[in-house]
Amino acid sequence: MLVAVVAAVVGPWVVPFDPAAQQLSLRLEGPSAAHWFGLDELGRDIFARVLAGARISLLVGLVIVGVSSTVGIALGSVAGYAGGRVDEAISRMIDILLAFPGLLLAIALVAVLGPSLTNVVLALSLIGWVGYARLVRGQVLRAREFEFVQAARALGATTSRILVRHIIPSTLPAVTVQATLGMGGAILAEAALSFLGLGVQPPTPSWGTMLSYGRGHLLDAPHLTIFPGLAIAMLVLGFNFLGDGLRDRLDPTTEGRRA
Repeated sequence: MLVAVVAAVVGPWVVPFDPAAQQLSLRLEGPSAAHWFGLDELGRDIFARVLAGARISLLVGLVIVGVSSTVGIALGSVAGYAGGRVDEAISRMIDILLAFPGLLLAIALVAVLGPSLTNVVLALSLIGWVGYARLVRGQVLRAREFEFVQAARALGATTSRILVRHIIPSTLPAVTVQATLGMGGAILAEAALSFLGLGVQPPTPSWGTMLSYGRGHLLDAPHLTIFPGLAIAMLVLGFNFLGDGLRDRLDPTTEGRRA
């Protein structure tokens, strides 16, 4: 995963080929010493486009996770601490959104708003906060009964201070694990929307768009889909493995079961 991040940051300056430069006379050429991943149907270097597409995927993932986790932490902490009608209203909103398949709801939102990278981020963020809110609400329901929270309440601390200084920090380990796993899901969702033509628009490189263009050449030029497909699989697996590792390190119950 770190290799993918470094390659996405420095790759476009290191690779000697422009991701948008066309060499029509060499279209669909296979991997070679000059073009490690071969050329696509317009003669563009696939290696350069994979590296450029990594930037898009990582940027989309970071923005979606950042927005979703911020909104989810805010609403989940308010619902869990306030209780009553506030908790009921937020919980019912969460239940309604969870009743719809996330990707299908994102497809519907992007179809209404129009295909673009901004609308993809907006659509995935609108449905992505639900998981964080549900997680944080459960954490807050447990944390508000801790003795240090009750002591702060007895000393006259305001609700906002108790949430910001005492309760929300106790939820961050679980949110960190959720955010790491959410990065992989966001990258996969962006690739799926781009594959359907609802995400990043040409000529901007995107792994999902590259897979969509390459599906017509699976037999005569399989390298068009193999390399962007491997890039998606490796990066998503990397974030999933990182999330599993963080869960083992940050969850004290896991360490207790191992002991």
